[in-house]
Amino acid sequence: MHPANAAPPDSGAPAMPGVPAAFDHPGDRAEFRQAPHLPGVELYRAHIIRHAFEPHTHEAYGLGAIESGVERFRYRGSDHLAPPGSVVLMNPDELHTGRAETEGGWRYRMAYLDPDVVARVTGDSRWWFDAAVGADAAGAQRVTTLLDTLWQAREPLAFDSALYALLAEFRRHARMARPARAEGAPRFAPVIDYLRANLSRRLTLNELAAVAGLSPFHFLRRFQAQYHATPQQMLMALRLFEAKRRLAAGEPPAQVALAAGLTDQAHLTRAFSHRYGVTPARYQKQVRS
Repeated sequence: MHPANAAPPDSGAPAMPGVPAAFDHPGDRAEFRQAPHLPGVELYRAHIIRHAFEPHTHEAYGLGAIESGVERFRYRGSDHLAPPGSVVLMNPDELHTGRAETEGGWRYRMAYLDPDVVARVTGDSRWWFDAAVGADAAGAQRVTTLLDTLWQAREPLAFDSALYALLAEFRRHARMARPARAEGAPRFAPVIDYLRANLSRRLTLNELAAVAGLSPFHFLRRFQAQYHATPQQMLMALRLFEAKRRLAAGEPPAQVALAAGLTDQAHLTRAFSHRYGVTPARYQKQVRS
């Protein structure tokens, strides 16, 4: 794999203002890939040694396996360790972080799948994972092999067949109905919608609290308890996910930065790299190649 923030020698890609040549640590690498024929599927592979991912979301199932090393990540209010031979099982719309727990970092592969893709492929209306990490050495090896097959696949039929096999591996870990969330979730759904509709605006705590029908700091406490994140952290996660979507659609990074509510292209580069481990320019080149 090429360093996530550096163009391969033969790419001919010009340097982009504000984009660093590489991760802070030369051993950190990350790559994304999408399937042109099947929207809602994104593949990812990485070896991370020093980089620490800030809270972010993929708004999709995050399903993968740890090849080597140990990852520590915060998810749904708790810290989790994912050692070699484990599978990772993340539900949509959950903020999470990520950093290495071992000196040599951790190597892993993931697939980020929109819920409607999972439903179409499996025929199941709704999946839910209670545990974020599953100890399953044999299954993790099969998942790693299938994710590599998906990465290499160039024919749609081969890709779709491997995707079906991959989801079959995760089927036994999933419940078929999402458990009821805390009673605050319906109250805060309009707040999340409001955040998504106003990504480019400077929002206030009073404004968001009014949407929820609560006093400002009561709202802040309740929101933190519900999502294990502050409203600002949620806003930034939604902004960067929107930036990711726009970059994948081919929009210029400077335009993406403004549309997503970020100060400028340099702000986009820093924030995107901290959450996804790759610069906007490198991500856009990878998923559109």
